[in-house]
Amino acid sequence: MATNGLPTRLLRAASLSALPGIRHAFFTREGGISDGIYATLNGGLGSNDEPGRVTENRARMAASLDVRPDHLLTAYQIHSPDVAIVDGPWSLDRRPPADALVTRRPGLAIGVTTADCGPVLLADERACIVGVAHAGWRGAAGGVIEATIAAMERSGADRARIKAALGPMIRQPSYEVGPEFIATFRMQDEANERFFIPSSRAGHASFDLAGYIAARLGAAGIRDIEDLGRCTYSDPELFFSFRRSTHRGEVDYGRHVSAIAILS
Repeated sequence: MATNGLPTRLLRAASLSALPGIRHAFFTREGGISDGIYATLNGGLGSNDEPGRVTENRARMAASLDVRPDHLLTAYQIHSPDVAIVDGPWSLDRRPPADALVTRRPGLAIGVTTADCGPVLLADERACIVGVAHAGWRGAAGGVIEATIAAMERSGADRARIKAALGPMIRQPSYEVGPEFIATFRMQDEANERFFIPSSRAGHASFDLAGYIAARLGAAGIRDIEDLGRCTYSDPELFFSFRRSTHRGEVDYGRHVSAIAILS
């Protein structure tokens, strides 16, 4: 399929947009060719959408980032703290199992796919190093944020210069969790209590994933943190949501792509 359009409703962070030589986007579900539950800009390679449509959707995203279609790279995500250093493009069957990517190579867009988890884009413009993390609660609690920053530093970045942006994710009013979830975070750190507020069901609470991610970034020494504040669950016209699809009894769900690139 030939690329004949660009995504129409992508989101950008002001802090990252101000960096010369860096391009990024938090893509929404608008501007693609998929239909049904995947309408329209589904970028999920692991979804059951028609592969040709996903390929075209991702080609449109790549064009928005000024990179070649095969230079928009996402990993095989496993909800881990694992980070892959990206030096060049790979084929679909060679995607590394990881939940964060880091590169200093111009012309490559590194990204993550999400549908409620938190996409985090990071950049040290002076060192020309960018990173991206897929921060669901498991990955965030397991250290994916810290691992991404450490990998950027090993590549030559300085965490004091890194800017971070949090994209669309499920927000606290829509993120009710059970007692086992709450206990896991309390056992990790009693201070995590601040990320929960009571919900209407006994023993349950609503979790602030974005606040938790931002706190992990801050504790790791990142001072410039921007949060777009958008909720995937509560805005079905603009965003995919795993939890919303589950509540609706849908058989699958689309995935957004959030990506960042160093321009050639």
